Amino acid sequence: MEESISSPTTPIHIFSTLLSPFNDADSNSNSDSSMTKKPLSLWPGMYHSPVTIALWETRSKTFERLLDPPLDAPPQSELLTKTPSRSRMTILYNFSSDFILREQYRDPCNEVRIGKLLEDLDALAGTISVKHCADDDSTTRPLYLVTASVDKMVLKKPISVDIDLRISGAVTWVGRSSIEIQLDVTQPPTQSAEATDSVVLTATFIFVARDYKTRAAAPVNRLTPETEREKSLYEAAEARNKLRKSKIKGHQKAIENGGVNRVAALLAEGRIFCDMPALADRDSILLRETRLENSLICQPQQRNIHGRIFGGFLMHRAFELAFSTAYVFAGMMPSFLEVDHVDFLRPVDVGDFLRFGSCVLYTERENSDQPLIHVEVVAHVTRPELRSSEVSNRFYFTFTVRHEAKAKNNGVRIRKVVPATEEEARRIIERIDADSLDS
Repeated sequence: MEESISSPTTPIHIFSTLLSPFNDADSNSNSDSSMTKKPLSLWPGMYHSPVTIALWETRSKTFERLLDPPLDAPPQSELLTKTPSRSRMTILYNFSSDFILREQYRDPCNEVRIGKLLEDLDALAGTISVKHCADDDSTTRPLYLVTASVDKMVLKKPISVDIDLRISGAVTWVGRSSIEIQLDVTQPPTQSAEATDSVVLTATFIFVARDYKTRAAAPVNRLTPETEREKSLYEAAEARNKLRKSKIKGHQKAIENGGVNRVAALLAEGRIFCDMPALADRDSILLRETRLENSLICQPQQRNIHGRIFGGFLMHRAFELAFSTAYVFAGMMPSFLEVDHVDFLRPVDVGDFLRFGSCVLYTERENSDQPLIHVEVVAHVTRPELRSSEVSNRFYFTFTVRHEAKAKNNGVRIRKVVPATEEEARRIIERIDADSLDS
């Protein structure tokens, strides 16, 4: 007679698949260190990619100090001057030999999941910023570093999940309290080629430093570029910083000088849909008809080392919604092209009710072989008890349609998006102007 898998009285024990990044591998159950572990409430969340775990293990001593910072300790008294090479870090995905790792990152098209890659990029950029700001003095309190924004991130070609992948980055520029980090994602066409021959994606992250106790802006260590490439990257970052500051003034002038006419022209097209829908252009659609939304309660498993929700997790969720929005809009499988911009406007805490809303802002249809779909995702922290809702993040993505999907749906056209309200028209114009400045 066959034995049952388990008897009704025998429980099946479930064990965690993750180890604490702060466990000392050399310690044993009888050592003093194992008896003085950090409280679980001070750990980062358990929502980790393999990259995040590896980064926290590599810099466990630094992060442990960040988890329980000595708030009564004095701030850093003297700024250090560092070179970009001091902060440089590289991570390698052994996709070709690690089947489990490959499965963790595989998407339906046998390519790397972009949402998970965005998480990893944010985690690596954060680690690099910590490395640059460290003063190697355990008697001072560390800085509180947060992601402020992500600049344009362009995917140059699809990323295969069967070939090893490398991400390398360093601090390229610093202001008084801001840090710019550039990350290069490289993947050779074949395993035998040099990884440096093929940069598939470049990303730029902006972090800002705050005093851990007062939360006021705090100065960061200075940066001295050494090589010609480091100097070139520093100058380019300096120019981008000046451009960022001028964008707000430039946009205000654009609205004052001719912007009103552009708004009116867009609204004229949308008004036909509202007033005479039977006569509206079938190749166009109202912006509000492209919307999707989802929501979640932010869980402790998604927190970062500061106890707030990990920025990479937010980018991942925003990307998944943007991808779905482009898919439903086009009626064909989309293909990711760019992260146009991401703004982190306010922190998101554990327990927050977070709502993501997306829409197609505008399309570019001049190139029929590669039409562009520009998607906006806005995240709101909503507090029903206080009857309040605040924008925490804005994400902007660009997609096209996959060539094989377009071939199967020959004749299907991407529609033009038109606004129904002045607020929608201004958002479209803002994004078009911002994209034209970045290009």
